[in-house]
Amino acid sequence: MKPLIIPPYLRKGDRIAIVSPSGIIEKEVVMKAAKMLAGEGFEVVIGENVYKQSGCFAGTDNERLHDLQKATDDHSVKAVFCSRGGYGVSRIIDRVDFTGLRRHPKWYVGFSDITVLHLWLNKICGVASLHAEMPLNYANPKKTPESFTSVMKALRGEPEEIFWRSSHDANFTVEGPVTGGNLSLIYSLTGTPGEPDTDGVILFIEEVGEYYYHLDRMLTSLRLTGRLRNLSALVVGGMEKIEQGSIKYNKGTEEIVLDIVGHYSYPVLFNFPAGHISDNRAIYIGRRAKIVQKGLEASLAWL
Repeated sequence: MKPLIIPPYLRKGDRIAIVSPSGIIEKEVVMKAAKMLAGEGFEVVIGENVYKQSGCFAGTDNERLHDLQKATDDHSVKAVFCSRGGYGVSRIIDRVDFTGLRRHPKWYVGFSDITVLHLWLNKICGVASLHAEMPLNYANPKKTPESFTSVMKALRGEPEEIFWRSSHDANFTVEGPVTGGNLSLIYSLTGTPGEPDTDGVILFIEEVGEYYYHLDRMLTSLRLTGRLRNLSALVVGGMEKIEQGSIKYNKGTEEIVLDIVGHYSYPVLFNFPAGHISDNRAIYIGRRAKIVQKGLEASLAWL
């Protein structure tokens, strides 16, 4: 992965936008989040179609595209917050005009379905972005305080080192640019212009609501395309609500992952605090990081 443009970090008084490129969201939820963001010192603008509904989407493709394009084109907007995930970004991503983004880079914030946007920004635009909690959950008491505060610190250019306890004893230090996100969405971009380059990267994956054999199939597909061959490290975050389905799969998540990538020479770390879990830390997609593990204690610091 080539070095990417890091957008300017946010300052008090900066204008930020909330848009809904994916699923439906309630006005009350967005207003609570907007109040929290305003309390952090930002001027918050809300896309005109944020509360629309069309099937499972927050408006038609054209309506969702309109808001994302408007926020992208508005040079006074320094960060674009995606209100929630769900599904929908893939349907519009190739229609967004990002040609001005390299001259006026800005932050895009979100996770889950927003993985498509992150990987597109990295690969097509050469701009880093922020995989992080979204307005849907800013006032959610089930989320840790760090899920929100880590977003604010990262956007201000003051990210904290992330510490966690991995599940396998090891001792190593690795470096590389971070890429990835939701495994289903990474898998969905195979063969598209947004398919990520993974040679030398720290690949982060997380998932929710899938079957065990689906995990195996998606990871196997990435192996077959060579995307898992030359990583610096594989970091596995939240793997939530993974179910057996009609096909009973007699392996757990860690067994599935290690069965597919365990023969490679790079380290594999589990339990990273990001994804569809209560403690969802903000991580830069496209920025270099260093991971150190001593025993079971692991840490990630940004370079």
